[in-house]
Amino acid sequence: MSKQAHPKRAPRETSPADQTRAALVQAALKLFGRQGFDGTSTREIAAEAKANIGSIAYHFGGKEGLRAAAADFIVETIQGIAGQALGAPQAGAPSSPEAARAQLFAALARMVGFVVASPQAGEIVQFVLRELSHPTAALDRIYAGVFEPTHRRLCQIWEQATGEPAESEATRLTVFTIIGQVIYFRIGREAVMRRMGWREIGDTEAAKVVAVATANLRAMLAARDAAADRKVKS
Repeated sequence: MSKQAHPKRAPRETSPADQTRAALVQAALKLFGRQGFDGTSTREIAAEAKANIGSIAYHFGGKEGLRAAAADFIVETIQGIAGQALGAPQAGAPSSPEAARAQLFAALARMVGFVVASPQAGEIVQFVLRELSHPTAALDRIYAGVFEPTHRRLCQIWEQATGEPAESEATRLTVFTIIGQVIYFRIGREAVMRRMGWREIGDTEAAKVVAVATANLRAMLAARDAAADRKVKS
């Protein structure tokens, strides 16, 4: 007796309302980052999204609700990227110092790939920089959803890799420096391209940034290994 094949379910289609909502979030992310919240009108957002201006109130309750939705989009996007490299915030520590170090290098490469080379990252970083300069409730959402848990997770991996306490001041600052060197290539993008003679920063250029950032991380870890060896011998 042959088995009867069951027809596969067709993927769920995005409704026009969902498409409009997503377009408005993308438009807000772009314009709020470029022009600021106060410098952007709902009419401009609707025009950018090719949507009816009334759809902003319908989907988000107004401009402030749209800003919150843009912040939530950032959280969801970065959580997905960080989760692939670092695991869930509640995940246990890597099984060994070697595994922790491998995870650090993988996370650094993924961070560069997104922050430096991804076009979407430019709009996200601009939006976040605006919020950091003039904090609102949107920054609270981004901090609680991305900054704090991702930084904490990296600190935990650093402790497993080096033996240095995850929540020590030195570890927290060290992790900020690892992140900061990557972020510079986005916020200083134009200066970097001019100085390097690059016409763009794409995958090829990002790979060069990964190579240098990886060498920096390797040097940081080697310095700690050398210090630990001296301590054992003394």
